[in-house]
This record gives sequence, C-alpha cells and structure tokens, in this order.
Amino acid sequence: MKKLQKVSRLTGIMLISSVSAGLCAQDVKHCRETTDKDQRLACYDRIFGTSDAETLAVAETDIEVKEHTTALVPEISASQIPIATVMQKYWELTPEEKRDRFVFRTYQPNFFLPAHITSNINKAPQSPTRGQAPNNENYKQMESKLQVSLRAKLMTELLLPGADLWFAFSQRSMWQLWNDQDSAPFRNTDYQPELMYIVPVADAWGDLPGEWQIRMLQFGIAHQSNGQADPLSRSWNKVYAGFAVDKGEFGLNWRYNQRISESDDDDDNPDLIDYIGSHEISANWLPGYATAQLVWRNDFSHLSRGSWQLDLTYPVDSSKLDGLRWHLQVFSGYGETLLDYNFRQNSMGIGVMLFNF
Repeated sequence: MKKLQKVSRLTGIMLISSVSAGLCAQDVKHCRETTDKDQRLACYDRIFGTSDAETLAVAETDIEVKEHTTALVPEISASQIPIATVMQKYWELTPEEKRDRFVFRTYQPNFFLPAHITSNINKAPQSPTRGQAPNNENYKQMESKLQVSLRAKLMTELLLPGADLWFAFSQRSMWQLWNDQDSAPFRNTDYQPELMYIVPVADAWGDLPGEWQIRMLQFGIAHQSNGQADPLSRSWNKVYAGFAVDKGEFGLNWRYNQRISESDDDDDNPDLIDYIGSHEISANWLPGYATAQLVWRNDFSHLSRGSWQLDLTYPVDSSKLDGLRWHLQVFSGYGETLLDYNFRQNSMGIGVMLFNF
C-alpha cells in the first residue's frame, strides 16, 4: 500500500511538473520577448522568484552577448592561411614542423607549360669567349617549358638552434615540342645543384616596423650549367645570402648572388652578371586559393637589363590545394635560360604546376 502511495505521489508530481513546465515555458518565452530589461527581470521574478530570476536573466544576457560576438567573427576559410605559416612549414622553421632528413621534397615550382610563346627566339646564341653558334632557322617561337626541382635536408641543428643544411637540384628545359622539322629537340636545359643553410629567426629578434617579421636567413652555394659543348656551353658558380620577411598574406625575399670568379679560359660567359644582375627580390602573395609571385633580378647599375617574372597559380580542384594547379607565367628581360643570358625577350607560358610535397 505504501509503495502504491509513493507511485501515485510520484505520478502526481510528474504530471504537475509537466503541466507547470508547459506553462513555464510559455511564460519564459513571453519574458524573453520583452525588450525592456527591468520589465523582463520583473517577469522572471514572478515566475521563479528573485534570485532565480536574476540568475536566468544574467545567463540569457551572456548567451545574447556570445551570439552577437560569434556573429561578428568571420569564419576563416582553410585557404586563408598566413604566409608565415606556409614559410615555417616549408622550411621547417619551428620545432613542430621539423621532419626527417634525406627525404625529397619540392623546392622551386615544378611545372609543365606546353604552350610557351616568346617575342623573339634565340636562333644563334653567342658569348664573348665562346663566339656565335650556327644559326638555326627552324627554331619556332612557340615551344614548351618544363621545370623539375627537388630538395632534401641533410643536417639539422647545425651550428645554430633550429638551423638546417639542405641540398637541392633543379632542372629547367626549353623544349621545341612544336618543331616537327627538327624532331622536337630540347633547345636548352639548365642544371643547378646547390647547398643551402637555413637559419630561423626568433620572433623577438625579427620584429620590423609595420608588423613585418623576419622569418629566416639563407646562405648557399650553387653551380649552374647547361651541359652543352662549345660554342653553346654556359656555366657559372655563385655563393649567396638572403633573408625572408612576411606580413599576413604577403611575403618578401631578398637574395644577393656573388659570382665566383673563373679564369678567362674557363669562363663561358664573363659578362653574365651585367645582364642578369646579382640581386634577386621576390614578392609573394597568397590571396585565398591562388598564389602569386613577382621576381625582379637586377644589379642596380644596369636598370634597363635584368628581368621580371610573374607566376600565377590556381588549383584545378579547390578542395586539393597541394594538388594539380593551373600555372600562368610571364617573363620580360634577359636570362630566361642560361643560354639566353644576354638575349632580351618577352614570353608567356600556360600549363600546370605538376606536384608539391
């Protein structure tokens, strides 16, 4: 009998609570719709009593503030990544980004531009020490351009905290793909092995005016040649130093190339620096899914020489930012290839960036 009374009492309480909850929910809704704060608090006081009403009113206000704050904060797309994050991951500048040694990764852009047209094709290359090559009238202004560039980390924590030693190899070819008369030969291929020493710069040491930040220092030694016999042979050796800064989605790189002198007999191109320049400044922009890079090369004493190069890319599939990308390249000036170091031309190529890892 006592158990039955308890069940009846519990059922009654649940029934009363259900009805009260329904009425209370309607009253609370009415209170929430009241715009005047004092009237709204009085409304809650009638339902819950003073202390509970104040608690609920404060909680409701907190919820409204959070909702308003959330509405003001824009949703950040995965593609809107600061260039500092990209640079730190690319060069492994922080302990969190460090990866294994002796693993090949991409270095300079790897691309294939099947349609590459130039304003003027170099049919008879020449240099002061190698003379002029025989004229090739079959060379066409429409050709293809291909570049493959890889790197691998050799040593970590070398001499300075976080500093790494890298090896890289790059190969860039101009391919007369549309030249049926000469069986589509490769007009020129440049090969460049190099060693790079990358030193990360701590935030406390890298602050610059205008919220710019120095991210790293770079030192290296490189050899570049086209592997051809005289009179088409071109080559040089260099050491270089530079640094990289960034701000938001913008980045700037400066590098100075110091040529290593050679004897007159060994020098294929003694006036190389006069044409291509010793300074290299690149500006990078990551506006969402796209990437843009503008590179200026000059020695500041021959401003009419040097070169400009613009590279634009956009993913073929926007959900795969590291996948295949459309690639547009525009060049103007001297030295698009080592063979063309003293030959001025304007060119444009379109194709795809092959891979990035």
